[in-house]
Amino acid sequence: PATIFFVVYYFALPVLCGYAPELMDKKVLGPVNLAYLFALSQFFMAWGIAWLYVRAARKFDAFGARIMQRLEHEEEGK
Repeated sequence: PATIFFVVYYFALPVLCGYAPELMDKKVLGPVNLAYLFALSQFFMAWGIAWLYVRAARKFDAFGARIMQRLEHEEEGK
């Protein structure tokens, strides 16, 4: 789900710039328009997804370590 969300989010910028240039050209803060903010937000989105992945990977690593300990313990018992 995160991959699909990110791909849609990533391709929304060029699609919106192409099909809704008036919307993306709206000024938000001085010379900064909505397109620039959207592009910048993609960096934060990527960092957020990476953080979620690292958090999930820690659980997978712990699960793998428990499996390895169990296998080593069973091997010692033979």
